[in-house]
Amino acid sequence: MFQLNGDVLYLILKELQNDKKSLFSCLRVNKTWCEIIVPILWKNPWKFLEERKSLCKVVILHLSDETKNNLKSQGFDFLTNFYHKPLFNYISFCKILNLYDLHVMVNTCDHLVTFPKIKREIFEKEVTSLFINENTRVMHLYIKNRFYNNRLNIIPGAKYSFSELEFFSSNTNISDNVITGLPEIFKSIKRLELVIEVNNNSYEFVKLIDNIDKLYHVRLYSKYYSEYYNDSFRKALENSLIKHANTIQYFKITRPPVTNILSSFVNLKILKVKGFSMDLSWDCLETLSLSFLQVLKTDCIPIEKVSALIENTGGKLIEVSINGGYHNENNNKRLIQSIYNKCKKIQYLKILIRNENISELEKLLIDCQYLDGLNIIVYNDETIFDWNYFFKVLYESSPTNLFKFKFSFVNTFELGSLKLFLNNWNGRHPLLFQTIQYSSWGSNNVFKRSYFDVIKRYITQGIVSLYSHAPVEKCDFKDFDWIKADKKALKSWEYNF
Repeated sequence: MFQLNGDVLYLILKELQNDKKSLFSCLRVNKTWCEIIVPILWKNPWKFLEERKSLCKVVILHLSDETKNNLKSQGFDFLTNFYHKPLFNYISFCKILNLYDLHVMVNTCDHLVTFPKIKREIFEKEVTSLFINENTRVMHLYIKNRFYNNRLNIIPGAKYSFSELEFFSSNTNISDNVITGLPEIFKSIKRLELVIEVNNNSYEFVKLIDNIDKLYHVRLYSKYYSEYYNDSFRKALENSLIKHANTIQYFKITRPPVTNILSSFVNLKILKVKGFSMDLSWDCLETLSLSFLQVLKTDCIPIEKVSALIENTGGKLIEVSINGGYHNENNNKRLIQSIYNKCKKIQYLKILIRNENISELEKLLIDCQYLDGLNIIVYNDETIFDWNYFFKVLYESSPTNLFKFKFSFVNTFELGSLKLFLNNWNGRHPLLFQTIQYSSWGSNNVFKRSYFDVIKRYITQGIVSLYSHAPVEKCDFKDFDWIKADKKALKSWEYNF
């Protein structure tokens, strides 16, 4: 029987790393497959093993006899039943450590729930040491809120365990006791994610950023609406990040910065800006010039600011996603014009279109010949939208490579408009086609089914390849995904209401 080389088999099975069901099926094929899949599963045990109680039992099996005897002397008598060793040193494969999940795992374990808090903390320290020691390599570390109060840097082997740390995520109000000493051993971080709190923020994070060798990827989240909370802390944090301006290529922020940090990112390639409220001032975007920007995603940002930002880019944008923000006729027109004037190489676009500016969409399709996927939010809540003209523009002016469409709307198009679009698409590349509705589609199931019956006929004819529909609250696709993440295509006429 033909056998695959182990390295080849690993590369194949690694492609299933997000497919829990398939991985667990492959686990039982034979010993070789098992030895390859176990490290894949245990790279991030918090991802697949949702049953924390079972996970805790497996983790406890890794405790040394010396540690178990020490714990038993402190009243943890249940450890007498944990006498055999696991088949694999599972924890040695763990590269992603989530201290919040570890905390919850320990505190919900059947054997520990009856113990007082101080006892559970003792046990948690021992379990933490299984994941942080001289024999482990933590690549990603997550710390959440103030639940955790143990000094990480004094855990034996911590410096070695974190020596190749690439990603660190934390709330900025964690105890100084936790983060003290970490700046000296977290120098290898490449990607940083911080949730900025209102109170009790630790300035140790400023030291941590200062000590990082090369930082490429930063995400700053703010939970609250106010524009003026913790300006002093945010200023110190941003000034520290500015020192890495030459290397940072990805930046996400959810509140207007208090410094000129954005203009310092001379090599920025990806910018994601999300606002909580239209009341926040984003004037910093209006004069921002990012010559190397390739990906822009905004949410609830004033449209005139977004247009100005695009107009000041260097023509390298290949992906733009504009969500939220109030579109009147004029600022919507300016936004579309900024795309076709400054984004000639764009491949993926999500944008709102008003009825008055369908002709501007036509210019965009003619000028942007590299478009590969188009996600359009149709503005037709309380206004008339000319679906026939809209579809005519699509089938007459879409670039040859463009066959992936998403349409989001409130009021659906007539069946006649849909047929007009699909009939005239005949002879082109079969469509990948999604519709998303912000309210229920139609008044009864017969009306709903009629759309799918029509589309099914076009699937049979080869005009449509894949189709799906969902109300917005049930749509689990990303902006530019047309096939499920597990690579199992939807049946084209299936829908979920």
